[in-house]
Amino acid sequence: MAAQVISNSGHDEPIHDAVLDYYGRRLATCSSDKTIKIFEIDGDTHRLSETIRAHAGPVWSVAWAHPKFGTLLASSSFAGTVLVHREAAQNQWALAHSSNTHSASVNLVAWAPHEAGCLLAAASSDGSVSVLELVGGGQQPGFVQIAHFAAHPLGANSVSWSPSLAAGSLSSGAPGAATQPVRRFVTGGSDCLVKIWELAAGQAGGAQPVEATLVSTLTGHTDWVRDVAWSTTVLRKTYIASASQDKTVRVWTSENGSDWTSVTLPVFPEVVWRVSWSLSGNVLAVSTGDNRVSLWKEKLTGVWDLVKTVEE
Repeated sequence: MAAQVISNSGHDEPIHDAVLDYYGRRLATCSSDKTIKIFEIDGDTHRLSETIRAHAGPVWSVAWAHPKFGTLLASSSFAGTVLVHREAAQNQWALAHSSNTHSASVNLVAWAPHEAGCLLAAASSDGSVSVLELVGGGQQPGFVQIAHFAAHPLGANSVSWSPSLAAGSLSSGAPGAATQPVRRFVTGGSDCLVKIWELAAGQAGGAQPVEATLVSTLTGHTDWVRDVAWSTTVLRKTYIASASQDKTVRVWTSENGSDWTSVTLPVFPEVVWRVSWSLSGNVLAVSTGDNRVSLWKEKLTGVWDLVKTVEE
């Protein structure tokens, strides 16, 4: 698909997130104007197809679910709500679920890989992380909260799921190694920490919440961790990137899922807001406060090289 610029988004205030769907045919944007806008993308043209007005405050984050679960779009807001919107008919959107379990701003929502189930995690400034799971499916999906736990005392800013397969499982040759989906995710907080969690096995709607176990705590940042991103690669090593207000990005690697080492990219001139991996999992995009996006790739020596810088 050719690159294009949407010069007139229709939003009245700053845009905080913009995400393409699984097929790259739709773009969802969200803004401080409390709205979500959905654009149809066709080659080098685009068309605004819907404006969703369901939040009572600025909308920080949007995320598309895998299409196997239907057309679902999650969003989170300053008002502390997590909403799941469902397309009932073409360009006709309805509210499928509303969660008000958080007592402060919900900064980011993220769907798990579809192999692990229809799971949605949310990170909040109240310090907690919640997880919703779809039950029933079909044309009338229903969501239940299966976990809600304290993650970062000073606030949870971001969350990202691991691949559904453990690193190295495809090449290990162990029987059944590639058949058991992993339900792990990483969070970043205002306590300067990066934490890795694993959800225990459990049934949605059960009498007891599903336990989230802290697997690892990664230290090194000296200021708020603004964003975390778990690479989609399932090769020999697993990668996590973390972005901080201390103007650094750390790339964490592990071969067994428990022992982590990190490499710090060269210090950036401004605060680092977001990090994101390519679909292949080997190129890291870094967004900084000076309106620049830089692309980084690891050399065989383990050193990360700057590939390209894009300026607004």
